[in-house]
Amino acid sequence: MKSLSGVGLGWRRQLAHYIDTTEGLGFVEVLAEHLHPKGPLPVPLVRLRERGVPVVLHAVSLGLGSAEPPEPRRLDTLAHLAERLGAVCVSEHLAFVRAGGVESGHLLPLPRTEEMLDVLAENVRRAEAALPVPLALENIASLFEWPSPAFSEARWLEGVLSRTKALLLLDVANLHANALNHGTDAAAVLAAVPRERLAYVHVAGGVKHGGLYHDTHAHAVPEGPLALLEALAARVGPVPALLERDDHYPPPDILTAELESLREALARGEARWRQARAA
Repeated sequence: MKSLSGVGLGWRRQLAHYIDTTEGLGFVEVLAEHLHPKGPLPVPLVRLRERGVPVVLHAVSLGLGSAEPPEPRRLDTLAHLAERLGAVCVSEHLAFVRAGGVESGHLLPLPRTEEMLDVLAENVRRAEAALPVPLALENIASLFEWPSPAFSEARWLEGVLSRTKALLLLDVANLHANALNHGTDAAAVLAAVPRERLAYVHVAGGVKHGGLYHDTHAHAVPEGPLALLEALAARVGPVPALLERDDHYPPPDILTAELESLREALARGEARWRQARAA
């Protein structure tokens, strides 16, 4: 996989002009479900490819956590879009989204069991065989957990990576949400991440409501995810990080400030990493 670097932004039509006119973006991420499978690509995306800006194709509907294997039609669509975009990789979620043709409408958590690891490994293998670029798997935020998990979230991610060849898309905003909602040991998850398998990092905002933290992608990024991003960079060194924004798009100056907050968190972490290496 071509390495990503720097700070990126999720491409949305509402942000296309900002992305087109902003200097210093390391890469962009495009939602597969927002693109027509056979229609022309949006002109701003064509310009990004012509400029050589690295693009990641991000999907939400493949359903790697289903007992049913990924649908060949969905895999074909992802493969075709990845080739048209010149994507460096495809990313998807460690989640359940459908069964028997019924859509959940949400990214639902998976039971952290040996049986589920077996299902994931086979589904990931099928997806990797169909895609022309590497596959990265993303941890999700959830409002509930299955009872009596066999693994902690850290050991679960280790199991996924040990049974597949996939890369990891670590979402520190989702990790922050699970730490608040379920008591997930965020430090243990960060410690379990092998740098050589880390494709990139997601950062996003959220809000507390009804006693739970909701990963909304529509609010300012709080200190929690930024602290986790800094801690990750302090452990493994420079990592590519991408800001997700899906609603309530802020003015350009506020968006620029949010991107800068990611850069500052990464810089602090990298400084700690270099200091530790020099000690």
